[in-house]
Amino acid sequence: MAVLLTEDQIEARLATVPGWSRQDNSISMARKLSGFSGAMLYAAAVGYLAESANHHPDILVQWNTVTLTLSTHSAGGLTESDFDLADQIGRLP
Repeated sequence: MAVLLTEDQIEARLATVPGWSRQDNSISMARKLSGFSGAMLYAAAVGYLAESANHHPDILVQWNTVTLTLSTHSAGGLTESDFDLADQIGRLP
């Protein structure tokens, strides 16, 4: 089972993933793209990374905007897995 991060660890890791913000027991970010097809391609790329990491974010697509929310539900909050995936997502073009 994944280990929950402490408040200090969360704050330190949050500083390493630009564009992400914390909401209670999760981190989220929204990205605007060129249109619906761009948003869907981006969501698919995130899905590929998530499946490869066996870590599955909530993905909301609203026309040209994709909102991602990460939390380790089985642990009840934020773990290293959330920040590792956020870092990988941040590297997408």
